[in-house]
Amino acid sequence: MNSRERTIAAINHRQPDRPPLYVSLTPQVAQKLSELNGLPFEPPVDAMESSRISHMGLLTVLGADIVAIAPTSPPSAPSITLPDGRVKNEWGMVFKDTGVYSELDEFPLSGAFTKEDILGYPFPDPHAPGRFDMAAEMLHTYGGSHGIIGDVETMFFEISWYLTGLEKFLVDLLTEAEYLPHLMDQVMHYVVEAGKILLEMGVDILWCGDDFGGQNGMLIDPDEWRRIIKPRIKYMFEEFRKVDPDIKLAWHSCGSIIPIIPDFIELGLDILNPIQPLAAGMDPVFLKENFGKDLVFFGGIDVQELLPNGNPETIHDEVRRRIEILGKDGGYIVAPAHNIQPDTPVENVSAFFEAVMAF
Repeated sequence: MNSRERTIAAINHRQPDRPPLYVSLTPQVAQKLSELNGLPFEPPVDAMESSRISHMGLLTVLGADIVAIAPTSPPSAPSITLPDGRVKNEWGMVFKDTGVYSELDEFPLSGAFTKEDILGYPFPDPHAPGRFDMAAEMLHTYGGSHGIIGDVETMFFEISWYLTGLEKFLVDLLTEAEYLPHLMDQVMHYVVEAGKILLEMGVDILWCGDDFGGQNGMLIDPDEWRRIIKPRIKYMFEEFRKVDPDIKLAWHSCGSIIPIIPDFIELGLDILNPIQPLAAGMDPVFLKENFGKDLVFFGGIDVQELLPNGNPETIHDEVRRRIEILGKDGGYIVAPAHNIQPDTPVENVSAFFEAVMAF
């Protein structure tokens, strides 16, 4: 099987020769791997989900079967570096370099209270010229040989709090602030339009996502999630399937989200990511036994302890164990449960790739 055949088999619950592999890296790890393998370093892409779509030349050389494409900042609205060194993107969010990630440092809608505060805000245009030029180029390069994910992660829940600040957003969600549904719907409009464009381009998977879980449980009460969040996900999924009724829909949520997995199945979700191994209840045996007939699992390789603190032998053993559990009878995309972090020794990253290739 080639990479594309392997991917198509797995997402249709058929048994491939081995599970298809997807990997995302922080730039620090990508640079080390590029040097180790004598390859040029590819700088990160200017996009909301930069790490998901960057370094694909390196990753496919190393054996990745799946390539992600996404909307990027258009030429008319690139991210800019401010005089103090911080970076401002087209949404108005301001980021500060913390040495590992660039973290949010300024929230442009932190003072929002009314509907008018939202309707007067200059949200990005999903149809801005040039936004999908890189996606089209990557699709042309990899579409015939690799599985293709269209990435529209960080949707109306996460982008909304990126704009307001997390504490304000969660408090305002509970108190039903006037502006909040209008904010979520404005962001949702952008995401739906961007997703439709990727579907029209012909991706194999549309990767949606917002983080609803923490290490020990959900960030929002499940009943509140069902009242406020679930109807919007239902609307988005219906809009996406109007464009492509057969598209495989994936959802990314870090953390422990056991209570709402059945809700996602009810909504028609096909693929669950990232199966964070150390989050409460996210046990691979439990997940496969209870939800494996309905869901493809995507992720499952620990980046909190295994990859940074293990050794090549333990990594080989644990990767094999995860593949044997989650990949039984197909339905598994093997991947780290998040971007591989700078605290991971480069030999451990290589061991991970080797373990997958050797299965």
